Amino acid sequence: MVTRFDAIALMGNLEDPDVTAAFIAIATHLPERGARALVDETERIDGLPTSVERVATDRLAESAQLIVAVGGDGSMLHAARQAAMAGIPLLGINRGRLGFLADVPPSERHEPLDRVLAGEFESDERMLLRAEIVSAGATQYCGLALNDVVVKRQDTGRMLEYRSYVDGRFVNNHGGDGFIVATPTGSTAYALSCGGPIVAPVLDAIVLAPICPHTLSDRPIVIPGDSVTEVQVGDETTDRAEVNCDGEVAGIICAGDTLRVAAAPQRLTLIHPTGYDYFEILRSKLNWGRSNRRRSPGA
Repeated sequence: MVTRFDAIALMGNLEDPDVTAAFIAIATHLPERGARALVDETERIDGLPTSVERVATDRLAESAQLIVAVGGDGSMLHAARQAAMAGIPLLGINRGRLGFLADVPPSERHEPLDRVLAGEFESDERMLLRAEIVSAGATQYCGLALNDVVVKRQDTGRMLEYRSYVDGRFVNNHGGDGFIVATPTGSTAYALSCGGPIVAPVLDAIVLAPICPHTLSDRPIVIPGDSVTEVQVGDETTDRAEVNCDGEVAGIICAGDTLRVAAAPQRLTLIHPTGYDYFEILRSKLNWGRSNRRRSPGA
C-alpha cells in the first residue's frame, strides 16, 4: 500500500496504560505500511520497535508530515498546537472518554488508520486563538488555544470583577468566577457548561461566555471571528486572575493589565475518517435523541 504520509509523529499521554498499548501497536504497524514512526526522544517506553525514530522534542512536529495523537481530547489539544505551528495535519485515535476531537475509534486491525494512510479521509480547518498580555506598555505572548482562552479568579474567597471589550468597544462590567473566549471547536467544551451555544466548527466566530456570573442577565454572546477581545480585571492592586490556554496556565493578569485574544494566523487541519459527520458526533457524545423513559416489562 502506498501511503500519503511518509513520516508520522506519534503523541499521547503515556502515563495511561491503554494509551501506551495503542501507541506501541501503531508504532509497530506504521513501518508495515511504508511509513516512518517518529516519537519524542525523551519518551521512555518499553516495547517500542527498533524501527521507531527518536527525534528531539522541538523538532518532532517539523520532521513529520502528519501527527497522530493517541488518547482523548487532552492529548489532541496538546498535539494541535504542535501541528498548527508546523503546518501539518492532525489525526486523533480515541482512547479517552469523550472524544469530540479524537474521533477515530481504536482497532486492533488498524483499518481506520490504514484508510487514512491510503488517502481515504476528509479534512477541515479549525480556528485557533492567540492570547497576549499587555502590561506596562509591553506585550507578552501567552500561547495558542484550539478550544479556549480562560480567565479565572485566583482568590477562591472572592468574586472576580472584570471588564470586557470587543474591537476596542466596551461591552460589560462582569462579576463572577471568570470569562471564556472560545473557538467554534471549543464551544462544546468549557463554554458549553456555562450555557454557551454549540457553534459548527466551519463557522468563523468566537464565543464569549462568563463563568458563574453574579448577574443572571450576563449571558454568552457570539462575535465575528476577526474580532479582538480584551479583558481587564478590577482596579484594586490586589486583583489578580489566571489565564489558561486549553487548560494550561499561560499567565497572570493584574489591575492595569489587559488580556488580548484574537484569531491566530495559524490554522489547524484535522483529518477525519471518510463519512465524518459532526452532527452524528454531537448526537453520540451528548446523548441526543435517546429516550429517558423506562420501558415497562414485556414492552
